[in-house]
Amino acid sequence: MTKPWHTIDGNDTSDGFLELRQRNGSEFLITIDGRVLMNSWASQSEVLLSKLACNLMNSKKAPRVLIGGLGMGCTLKAALDELPGDARVVVAELNPVVVRWCYGPVAALTGGAVNDPRVTIEIADVASQIRNSAMNGGDNRFDAIILDLYEGPFEAARERGDYLYGEAALAMSGSALMPGGVFAVWSEDPDKAFERRIVRAGFAFKRHRPGRGSRHVVYIATKSSSSS
Repeated sequence: MTKPWHTIDGNDTSDGFLELRQRNGSEFLITIDGRVLMNSWASQSEVLLSKLACNLMNSKKAPRVLIGGLGMGCTLKAALDELPGDARVVVAELNPVVVRWCYGPVAALTGGAVNDPRVTIEIADVASQIRNSAMNGGDNRFDAIILDLYEGPFEAARERGDYLYGEAALAMSGSALMPGGVFAVWSEDPDKAFERRIVRAGFAFKRHRPGRGSRHVVYIATKSSSSS
C-alpha cells in the first residue's frame, strides 16, 4: 500500500515555501509554493543532460564543469559518472537548505555525490558564476556549463529567464567557456526562440528528448573550437 506524502523539512523563499516530502521511505519530492520542482523517480532528462554534456569531456585534461542547480543531486551524479578522475565540478545552488538535504535525507539517492572530492558546492547564483568566469577569462573559464533549473528557457518564463537565456546572457556564457566548450540546458518544453538566440550567440546545438512521450528537452550546444 502506498503511504501518503509527509513533509520532512521546509524553508521560506522569495518564490514561496520550499518543501521536501517523503513517502515509502525512499521516494522524495521537492515542491515550492505547492508546485512540484522535482521527484526522485523521474530524473531521466537530468541524467541525459549531464551524460551528453560530460561524455564530451573525456578527452580533456582536468576538465572544469559548472552546474547550475543542485536539486536532489541527480544531475551532479550523472556528471561525475562520465567525468575523469581529475575533473573539477562547481555546483551553484541558491538555497542552502537544498544543499543540506543532499548531505542528509536524499544523499542515498546519488550515493553521496556531494561528497565526491571533485565537487565544490557554492551557495550562489549561477549567473554570477558565469559572469565572473567570463570577466576573469583564461583558466577561470569552464569546459562545460550545465543549467538544470526549473522551467528553463521556455517562452513563458522569459521575464525570469532573460538573465540566463537572453541574448546578452548567452553571449556571456560563450565568453565563460573554453574554445570547444559545451553549454547544456534543460528545458521544460522545446523553445524555438531560444534556439534562434543560441545560434546567434555562436553555438551549434542539438535538441534531445529523454524518451518517447516526454515533453522535456535537453539542449547540448557547443562553442566553436576557434573561438577565443
